[in-house]
Amino acid sequence: MQLNLSGQHVDITDSLRDHVNKKFEKLTRHFDHMTNVHVVLSVEKLRQKAEATVHASGADLFASDEQENMYTAIENLVAKLDRQIIKHKDKITNHHQADGVIQKHNAS
Repeated sequence: MQLNLSGQHVDITDSLRDHVNKKFEKLTRHFDHMTNVHVVLSVEKLRQKAEATVHASGADLFASDEQENMYTAIENLVAKLDRQIIKHKDKITNHHQADGVIQKHNAS
């Protein structure tokens, strides 16, 4: 997974970069077919905003979060993406398998 991190009106420090890397590693536990992740961190007045686009096999997932603390915004962003990735993974797995078992059972 390639992680691109950019900032608008904010300096990307080493601790901020490490925090983003550590949090986005959690996403690979559920789905490891992510090719590219683009994260944009920005500051607008007193609001800290984190946005991310995840390019996964079969879909592009997007999430954003706005908080007063950048670290909290990143954690909420990862939680949103985690839910989206789990939902995407469930969609691409063969969810019609149960229907075949029921039809096979009714036929006998």
